[in-house]
Amino acid sequence: MKILKAVLPGLVVLAAVLALRVTDPFLLQEQVRLFTFDTYQRVSPRPYAPVPVRIVDIDDATLAREDLQWPWPRTKVAELVVALANAGAAVIAFDVTFSEPDRTSPGNVLRIWSAVSDVDALAPALRDLPDHDELLADLVGQAGNVVLGYALLDAPDGARPSVRAGFAHAGADPRRFLTPYRGAVVNLPNLESAAAGHGFFSFRPHPLDLVTRAVPLVGRWREELRPSLAAESLRVFQGAGSYVVRSTGASDAMAFGGLNAMLEIRIGRFIVPTTPEGEFRLHFTRPVAERYLPAHTILDGSFDPATVEGAIVLIGTSATGLRDIRSSPLNSAMAGVEAHATAIEQILLGHHLVRPDWTDGAEFVFLVVAGLSLVFLTATAGAIVAAVAAVLVLALAGGGALYLFVEHRVLIDPVGPSVAALAIYLTTTLIGYARSERQRRDIRSAFRRYLTPALVERLAENPELLRLGGERREMTFLFCDIRGFTSIAEAHQSDPEGLTRLLNRFLTAMTDVIDGHRGTIDKYMGDAIMAFWNAPIDDPDHAVHACAAALEMQRALETLNAALVREATEEGRTPTLIRIGVGINSGPCLVGNLGSQQHFDYSVIGDAVNLASRLEGQSKAYDVTIVIGERTRELAPDFVCLELDRIAVVGKTQPTTIHTLLGDPGDPATAEIPGAVEPLVAAYRARDWAGVLEIADRQYGSFGGRFDKLIIIYAERATTFMADPPLEDWDGVYRARSK
Repeated sequence: MKILKAVLPGLVVLAAVLALRVTDPFLLQEQVRLFTFDTYQRVSPRPYAPVPVRIVDIDDATLAREDLQWPWPRTKVAELVVALANAGAAVIAFDVTFSEPDRTSPGNVLRIWSAVSDVDALAPALRDLPDHDELLADLVGQAGNVVLGYALLDAPDGARPSVRAGFAHAGADPRRFLTPYRGAVVNLPNLESAAAGHGFFSFRPHPLDLVTRAVPLVGRWREELRPSLAAESLRVFQGAGSYVVRSTGASDAMAFGGLNAMLEIRIGRFIVPTTPEGEFRLHFTRPVAERYLPAHTILDGSFDPATVEGAIVLIGTSATGLRDIRSSPLNSAMAGVEAHATAIEQILLGHHLVRPDWTDGAEFVFLVVAGLSLVFLTATAGAIVAAVAAVLVLALAGGGALYLFVEHRVLIDPVGPSVAALAIYLTTTLIGYARSERQRRDIRSAFRRYLTPALVERLAENPELLRLGGERREMTFLFCDIRGFTSIAEAHQSDPEGLTRLLNRFLTAMTDVIDGHRGTIDKYMGDAIMAFWNAPIDDPDHAVHACAAALEMQRALETLNAALVREATEEGRTPTLIRIGVGINSGPCLVGNLGSQQHFDYSVIGDAVNLASRLEGQSKAYDVTIVIGERTRELAPDFVCLELDRIAVVGKTQPTTIHTLLGDPGDPATAEIPGAVEPLVAAYRARDWAGVLEIADRQYGSFGGRFDKLIIIYAERATTFMADPPLEDWDGVYRARSK
């Protein structure tokens, strides 16, 4: 029942998301899918491969050079046809329509002039000149490979578009899947009869963002099928006689879920997959100069005929004023003719972007599986585990989808289902958070004044920890004590409030540092602090963080002392300066709630804890601020340290090597100290008493006298052993007599 209560809100959200996905009333799914597929193209555009497809571009430069108003005289168009035919173009396809008679033909000029002047004398000569449209039609017929383009319209206007090839179909009638056009803007009859083929160049960008992502290969004019300009160019290129359209219902052609759709079209030897609506998906390249030939280079003969020999040549325009500029996923200003050229290139290369009929079902299943998994993981394993699982699943889905696109050109959308699954995760997480926040808030309120923030948070997340018991783990422990606190207290006998303020300022500053380095304050013992790392929060670098905290405590103490001096000077009294000793040790212990059934405390016990306390006491004996144990040095090897001694502290028989912590890793201010002072220790261990005294004499007073106490200790030991040498089994261990 508890699990059902936890997962029920998530299941409701999942059901709502699935309902929205099926209906998609705001077209959000479609917008995300378009964005995803466009991103694929930007990440992995189609590499350009040389194929026999060229665009003769009536660009701005051509219009400026020819200095002719568009549309050009048909004689100028005829020049293009003749030049390309002579160069060996396999197909010449026009992405323009010649729907009106040429206004510059002699007969048309005669009618225009006769309205404003007497042209009777010129009339016989003009009538004898050839009509420009007839001239172009003759040249088109002679070329035998010209495909004329025309426009399909929604309005019932214009004549019936001519067709040079028939259509056959297998499966369902393809007209069911095509948007019907009722009108057309066609070419002049004499041009139509002379052309080798006719194809419509109309295509609609996507209505959501007006971006061109596909072009039709077959269209529906009223109840008749018509080929597109790209399809007809390919048919003429191969000398094929008809088209075959294959739809669902043909043999071995069943769409996922039984949905009806167009599947492919056969153009000569090419079998081309289509969208369910009969369009061909375009995979664009980056801009390729090799694809384009400015029309003026054809007209003036400056082009290389080899570039068009045997090629399908599309004549179109990129000129700004001619309004055939489209937007693609890679280019916000693409010439419309490039869409047709891209389709032909892909078909010649066999490079098809496909979205198989199983993809919708796969995306739906992915959403259901991911959604259910996140709902149950959030309810049972927690939000963090569910988040990690979600990130891994979504990363695999995104990577897999991108792999399918790059390697197999399959379009599958992981983003839409992933976003929906994440919405489910966020909703269920928020609901779970709202349910548990009151319990957490109560726990925080009850314990925040008695326990560290880290422990309070852990108890808030895991209330079951409020019981007796503990766990074994390796930890690092820190003890900090004010040197000479008895004298400081005596100086404040008449001002106990001032002593309290001073102690609070000190403890606050040190606590801020320890908290900032992920430590847990165990307890305050008068002027002393006990802290530890790696509990209750796991901290693999516990020794490193403890050492960094100790060094930061030194710096924080310097700041506090500077403030105390400044305040005392302003008030005309003697400042109270604070010095500390710090002991750090690492080792195994038992950590947890220790005490009685009525009252317990979160603390640690173990030999390593006691040693840390003893090391703090030794800091005074060696006149250094920070003493760290052997295991801590092993776990934090990069810090600058100076070996002090090998010592058996009071109450222990096993010796340990102790060091003083000097600086952070790579600290240039302290890096030279170990190399200068440690030879003293080495000579002592080697029983080189004279060497100890020689090094002590040389190093005494160096580094501002910072290590003079250590030097004196070893000099005194060497002097003693020179007079009374130790036994042969002497191990160099100093056995401390005080804590």
